[in-house]
Amino acid sequence: MSQKILIKVGTNVISKEDGTLDEKIMAEIVDQISQLKKQNLEIILITSGAVGAGKSLINLADKNLGKNADVIKRQILASAGQIKLMNLYLKFFGNHQYNCAQILVTKEDFRDRLHYLNMKNCLEALLKNEIVPVINENDVVSVTELMFTDNDELAGLIAAMLNVDTVIILTNVDGIFDQNPNNEGAKLLNKIDHKTNLEEFISPDKSSFGRGGMLTKSRIAQKLSLLGITTHIANGKRKNILLDLLKSSDSPATTFLPSKKLSSVKRWIAYSRGYEKGTVFINKCAEDIITSKSKAISLLPVGITKIEGDFEKGEIIKVKNEQGADIGFGMAQYSSEKAKEFLGQKGKRPLIHYDYFFLDL
Repeated sequence: MSQKILIKVGTNVISKEDGTLDEKIMAEIVDQISQLKKQNLEIILITSGAVGAGKSLINLADKNLGKNADVIKRQILASAGQIKLMNLYLKFFGNHQYNCAQILVTKEDFRDRLHYLNMKNCLEALLKNEIVPVINENDVVSVTELMFTDNDELAGLIAAMLNVDTVIILTNVDGIFDQNPNNEGAKLLNKIDHKTNLEEFISPDKSSFGRGGMLTKSRIAQKLSLLGITTHIANGKRKNILLDLLKSSDSPATTFLPSKKLSSVKRWIAYSRGYEKGTVFINKCAEDIITSKSKAISLLPVGITKIEGDFEKGEIIKVKNEQGADIGFGMAQYSSEKAKEFLGQKGKRPLIHYDYFFLDL
């Protein structure tokens, strides 16, 4: 069975200082991906760059955009730039006799389990047919609450969906350092586990062109490691970084070590923050039991004190304690109507079975 590798290319990797596309870097990354495919690896590419591509095509005057000028400007640049971006990938992959396919997604595509599975089936079919999926957020229709935090979040969702073996997040630095990398004596953190407190090392500053920063990347990487996926943060501008990283553990990068792999359903649930249809509040006794980790426990109606929102069987719900702090996410085994009928009662079947619950502490 082929290994699946997901590569996420950040805006700062394939952008010049003026924000337009760096076609030379793009071509070099595709060259490396093509070499990896020859090693019988399945590659999924998450790419930013549509807005940057649009900047090289269109010069927009804000005065002509009216209200919500920033959002409209992004939409126009992305809609024009996405064509150029994909044409470049098509050309670069074609130089190596490989085909690629464009997939544009929004947050809505991950809310419904059936829609989620349809997208998963499409991506898996592309991989089986030796076609490289090139995935980007649909910036033309993604605004405000429909937007991902950035393409790092999208990469995490796709990685969990396809059960990839390795994720490589390419940015414009070598990885995570023990202090500001511009400081003398700053050391690269080569290996990190999911228990490391990253906020003591990382500045919350965002990158100059993209929406996310290193803290976002590291949180995504840490969550992926919790799902059992090895994740690297590396410098995409380094020559042959992809080839070197997968060949040698000594390559300059930060690697997040994986823990035990989760089932496909649990991976979907683990990435459900923001997609839940309702919330249940549980008492202290239920909280202590399901967070003990000594054994897997289902959530019974007897421990539920309040239910908010409407949900159906199979939809995602959030679990909170009495103080309103998040505990985890799970798949409802029946509707909110039935759950309210069983509220606080003994002897009723679980609202969330332990096989479909992800502890998010």
